[in-house]
Amino acid sequence: MSDVTGAARWLEPSADMASRRNFWLACLIALTALLVLGNLANDAVLDMKYGWDTRVNCAAVDAYAGGLDPYFVKNLKGTKLSYPYLPVTLDVFRPLCAGGLLVDHYKGIFPVLAVLCGLLLPGLGRTRPSARDVALRVLCALGAFVGFEWVQASGNFAILSGVLTAIALRFLLSLSASDAPEDSNFPLRLAGAALLGLVTSFKLVFFPVLAALYFLPLPRGRKLALIAVAAFSFALPILISRLMYPELFASWQLAMGGKIPDQHLVDLFEINPSLLLAARDLMDFAGFGGRKAATFATYAFAALALVLVPFAVSILRVVKSRPAPEGGSLLAQLDRWLMDHPRVAMRITVFAMFALYLSSPRLKEYAFFELALYAAILVVDLPALPLAAFLAVGLAFPALISILGTAFEGSFILLIIALTSFWILLLDFRAEPKRLETEDSRST
Repeated sequence: MSDVTGAARWLEPSADMASRRNFWLACLIALTALLVLGNLANDAVLDMKYGWDTRVNCAAVDAYAGGLDPYFVKNLKGTKLSYPYLPVTLDVFRPLCAGGLLVDHYKGIFPVLAVLCGLLLPGLGRTRPSARDVALRVLCALGAFVGFEWVQASGNFAILSGVLTAIALRFLLSLSASDAPEDSNFPLRLAGAALLGLVTSFKLVFFPVLAALYFLPLPRGRKLALIAVAAFSFALPILISRLMYPELFASWQLAMGGKIPDQHLVDLFEINPSLLLAARDLMDFAGFGGRKAATFATYAFAALALVLVPFAVSILRVVKSRPAPEGGSLLAQLDRWLMDHPRVAMRITVFAMFALYLSSPRLKEYAFFELALYAAILVVDLPALPLAAFLAVGLAFPALISILGTAFEGSFILLIIALTSFWILLLDFRAEPKRLETEDSRST
């Protein structure tokens, strides 16, 4: 009887502490949701002419339908911005722009698609996602890094690539009930890889994200097959544009190369909160402005030092913690470890996508929406303290300063927020790399 009483005395404070922690976390989630929704509502009532990217895209479709070259800005009605996408997208976007429906009603359509993204995103645990998990994913999709706010303001078609990314991730991160890596889900993964490759072809700078597929819990041959399918899907729109739209493809190359005079140019050094632009500004401050080699070297060093190397070291440390079989290479050890820990491997896959996306040399404000989708998968399984830190840094703080009227464009506020969020996720992974396995074993 005394043993039972003693155990109860030990458990009561712990249970009480957990209850208080969950209460404060619920309050923080509610406060964050209010800030996120309040920020979006505040934008909705502003009397400003938003949706410039939607107008550009649909003006390009209209010019193409009228027999004009849409890569010459002079042929686009109502805009001075250029059309950046491959020629094949002109036929893909034509149904979306038909009748002016998207231009007139994108403010109502885009939030629905953003919520759909959150609902489509997969979970990494074995148990069925709870209402809390789904709500957190939707909240991240709407509010993380104020990415969706920029998509909504600009009318950028990143919302469409976001929907396709969410579908691709659901296909790629599927596992059988037995967690068997060699299961009947492989055709579904092939479809997911193909879809992800198509998505990256819309924004060519995000092609390296496809390398993250190597961390899936599959035999090496199958992982390489997925990467090959994704790379082929990435190249397919380029090949189709070159072969079926030769004149427009030549115009696209001229526009992207800045060889069409007196019009807006889409290039790497256009104002955006990326590591490349931060490196350029640092070089300018140090007196090395105009030296692209020095700028790219600094950018590569920053991406490696702040994101990629810490991520790789964290993964290798976990893999090396397991005794290696004699004669096995480090890559073979990694393959075996990923297959032995499928849930954790999927977490690493999404985290690798987040890291590679964050390291992109061109990361416009609206692109943080897709970064938010990767984060939305990861935050659901965080313990209370890291989750609170992520919500405060990645959602509440940017929403608050946006409501207060702080200008994000031309600054590196979003980059700093995203890097801080990356390190919150990374430090949590280092502390508990196999937490998903532990949670699954407790639930069974």
